[in-house]
Amino acid sequence: MDRIGLVPFWKQYDRRTVLRAAQLADELGYDSIWIPEAWGYEQFQLLTEIAIHTRRIKLATGIANVFSRSAGLLAMSVATLDEISEGRAMLGLGTSGQLVVENFHGVPYRKPLTRLKETIGICRALWAGKRLEPSLSTLFDARHFKLEIVPRRAEIPIYVASLQEKAIREVVGASADGWLPTFWPYKHFADGRRLLDEGARAAGRPPGSVEIAPFVSIVPLPDRDAARAMVKPAISFYIGGMGVYYYEMFCRYGFRDEAELVRNLYMDGKRQEATAAVSDRLVDAIAICGPPEECRARLSDWRAHGVALPLMTLPPGVPFEMLEALLRAMAPS
Repeated sequence: MDRIGLVPFWKQYDRRTVLRAAQLADELGYDSIWIPEAWGYEQFQLLTEIAIHTRRIKLATGIANVFSRSAGLLAMSVATLDEISEGRAMLGLGTSGQLVVENFHGVPYRKPLTRLKETIGICRALWAGKRLEPSLSTLFDARHFKLEIVPRRAEIPIYVASLQEKAIREVVGASADGWLPTFWPYKHFADGRRLLDEGARAAGRPPGSVEIAPFVSIVPLPDRDAARAMVKPAISFYIGGMGVYYYEMFCRYGFRDEAELVRNLYMDGKRQEATAAVSDRLVDAIAICGPPEECRARLSDWRAHGVALPLMTLPPGVPFEMLEALLRAMAPS
C-alpha cells in the first residue's frame, strides 16, 4: 500500500474537526498525522487526544522545535506518547526561527544546528536506556541522568525539517530517519537525496538510510485554476514573509523572476498582488492541483522522483465535510 501522511495547518486549527479527520484517516489507512505547533495549541496534548481515539495511525510532531523544550523533555514526552499510543509515536524536529524562539519562548537562538544534532543524540540515548554523558552535548553538562521508565521502543523514528544544505547533509543525512522538506520542487528531490546520502556515508550509514517525506499541498478539484488559487496565498507568504530560505531555494531552481516579484510585492505590503504574482508553473512544481484522478497520477510521479512518504497538508478553516471529501479522494490504495 502507498503511504500518505497528513499535516493540519496550525492557524485556524479546529481541534474537534482535526480529531474527526484523524479518526477517518485511521479508518481509511493513512500512514500518519503530523500535528503542528507554533503559538497556538500545544502539540503533545493534541497528539495524546488523537492517540486515545484512534487505533493504527502513527502520531508525529510536525514540527517540534529544539529550543522551547529541552532534549530531555522531548525524549520524555515522545516516550510517554509512544506508550499511550502503543508504539505509534514519531518525532518531527526543526530549529524554528529566531523571532519565534526569542520573542515568544524567550530562549536565545544560538547554534541551531548544533542544538538540533545534539537533541537527536540525547533522545536516542535516553530511549535506549543509557545515561547522559558529556560527549552527548557541548551546550550543557549532560551527565548521570537516564529515564526512570523503560520506553516501549528503544528506537523511535526521528524526522527533521530543513532546507539548508549543511543541515541536510550533516544532521539529517547523518542521524535522522526521514527528511521533511517544504515547498522543495519535486523534480529536484535528487539533489536532496544526494545531500542525504553524502551525510549518511560520512556517518557510516548506508545510502538510502533517510526517507524523503515532503509536506505537499494536494487540492483535488475539477477546476484546476480554482485549486491552484487555494495554494497561492501560502506560497506568497513563505516567499515574502518567512525569511530568505524559501526565496533562495526558488531562485536556485529556476524561479528567480517569480520569487523576486512576489517577495518585493509582499514586502511592500501588497499581499493580494503578491499572491496573484505566484505563477501556475511554480504552483505545479511544489503542489498537486486538479481533478482527483489527475492528482493521484501526479502523486505517483512525485514518488517516482524519490518521495517515500508524501505528507498532505489539510486546508485550514474548512468544515469537516470538505476534509472528508479530500481524505476519501486521496485515500491510500
